[in-house]
Amino acid sequence: MNWRESLSVGLEGLKHHKLRSFLTALGIIFGVGAVIAMLSIGEGAKQEALEQIQLMGMKNIIIDDVPIPDTEEGEGRSNLSQGLTLDDAHALQKVNPMVDYAVPQRKIDVDIMYGRQKESAVAIGTTPGFEMVMNYFPQAGGFFTYDDLIDARRVCVLGSELKENLFFFQDAIGQQIKVKDQWYTVVGVMTYKPTVSGSTDPFGDLNSNIYVPVTALLKRFPMQQFESEINRITVMVNNEERVQETANMVQQTMQRRHQGVADFNITIPEALLKQRQKTQQIFNIVMGAIAGISLLVGGIGIMNIMLASILERTREIGIRRAVGATRLDVLGQFLVEAVVLAFVGGIVGVFLGFALTKIIAMYAGWKTLVSIKAIILAFSVSAAVGIIFGLYPARQAARLDPIVCLRYE
Repeated sequence: MNWRESLSVGLEGLKHHKLRSFLTALGIIFGVGAVIAMLSIGEGAKQEALEQIQLMGMKNIIIDDVPIPDTEEGEGRSNLSQGLTLDDAHALQKVNPMVDYAVPQRKIDVDIMYGRQKESAVAIGTTPGFEMVMNYFPQAGGFFTYDDLIDARRVCVLGSELKENLFFFQDAIGQQIKVKDQWYTVVGVMTYKPTVSGSTDPFGDLNSNIYVPVTALLKRFPMQQFESEINRITVMVNNEERVQETANMVQQTMQRRHQGVADFNITIPEALLKQRQKTQQIFNIVMGAIAGISLLVGGIGIMNIMLASILERTREIGIRRAVGATRLDVLGQFLVEAVVLAFVGGIVGVFLGFALTKIIAMYAGWKTLVSIKAIILAFSVSAAVGIIFGLYPARQAARLDPIVCLRYE
């Protein structure tokens, strides 16, 4: 079979029916575009979840305070438990050899002033171990020390964005800022920490927070009645492979210390990641199947149009056979037409997929990520569709009797 001649004849046939060829390719175009768009949404969601979990720390166990609703008598806390406390954090680090750090965190909303510049921020009271468990370190100055913690000194560290909003291009180290009605000395500025858009973490954006010794926060900003001493404890495990085992021990310790009162919640980022990946995998399969139906419909469209084209060009087939074309030549001619339609549709569909992901990201606010794997998969499927759904009409054309074809009206 002369493939060059089959390609030339096949392309000529497509040129003579441009509109029909375009409409036939539309099924493939939208199918490929849908596959790429759906997979990009899934990949973007997976990446966003991974980034969010990594911010929480893959070796960390997070214990959040769960406020107990007020009763009719006005008591919001059980006599058996006073919520999360500094002593809980000390106990977790002391009794469990697999725990490197148990860092308490207390948050309050504050107004911060420097000169005439005023900013609203979240003040996080914590300990020097915070920078280790969060993998978050100063870019200028340093974090406050354990001496600052013990003496409840009025020192603070600023997130990078908060520093820029307050000081612009000035050096913040050593400057005095007013936190509510208290004066604090800036001893450090943190590096910029990439954040995940749409994060619902109650501790807010790390870059916009102010960090102070938790003892200073508790001493100078009184607690409300029935309020827990701290809002969160972040436990850092020294062996990533034993996170779940350590979490079980932490659960037992906390239940014993809180007398069985369910006023705390334990989150394991590693387990959360695995669960999200499993959910995301199901989502990808469903979305991929829905998009794949579009390709299937496109393939059926190609087969339908090719069969109709064969009926229209029966005499042409008979003439070609009469002048020496073999069945293989005829098969190649129509197979080339089907493959070219799928190939061109696949290329245009890739560009459509890119456009759809941009539109989705822009108007829906979702994170999308187009991967090479998605492009290769979508394009490969479109090519396979062209071959599979074009083969049957091509074989039908090749099997036609040339004498019958010449007599066909």
